[in-house]
Amino acid sequence: WHFQNYADALSRFWPQFARSFGYAAIATIGTLLLGYPLAWFIAHRSGRFKTMLLVLVVAPFFTNFLIRTLAWLIILTDSGPVTAFFRATGLTNLLQAVGLTDNNSLLFSHFAVISGLIYNFLPFMVLPLYSSIERLDLRLVDAAGDLYANGWNKFWKVIWPLSLPGVVSGTLLTFIPASGDYINSKLLGNTQTVMIGQVIDSQFLRVLNYPLAAALSFILMISIIVLVGAYVRAAGTEELV
Repeated sequence: WHFQNYADALSRFWPQFARSFGYAAIATIGTLLLGYPLAWFIAHRSGRFKTMLLVLVVAPFFTNFLIRTLAWLIILTDSGPVTAFFRATGLTNLLQAVGLTDNNSLLFSHFAVISGLIYNFLPFMVLPLYSSIERLDLRLVDAAGDLYANGWNKFWKVIWPLSLPGVVSGTLLTFIPASGDYINSKLLGNTQTVMIGQVIDSQFLRVLNYPLAAALSFILMISIIVLVGAYVRAAGTEELV
């Protein structure tokens, strides 16, 4: 009942809270941008390969989360083809300009942590989107075309509203676990990319400051509940809560 623990937790670790929610938000947007076209293709363009593609989407779950994250140490290594491509195309300079990397290396940076989050949580976005988009009646899209709607208007006025339940479900399933993740920041990041989950892990298992660790965990839980409630209400899908 020492409530000063909550004040201490916020005053000492508010940057880690802000960074965690920032990373989770960026990862959620990234998975949505990647997952929406993929879900649409699987639902309406894959034909007889639909089942195989769905299996490929969930196939990473057959491998341990830790192993999948460790694989990015090899993918983003300085001597690997990915880093070589980024350097040859000047993308490393762009990443430095926006503050996602500190040098020509992709590993142990903001970019590496966000990439790991997007990769690990992409299936959580694709599956709800697929479920929503697969039920979409394409005759409504054709009807919009008959009413002289262009491609953008078809998407924004017909497809997007009808797929919104899948979007909301996918963003929640991505944002919530990404906010509390600590594996990606611990393995792929540096001292400037520490997330709140990593702090909680350290307080519980190394520092052994259980009251502070519990306060951090409770603040994280309450913050996520408030953010999720506000988001669902703003999206107009309160029935999903």
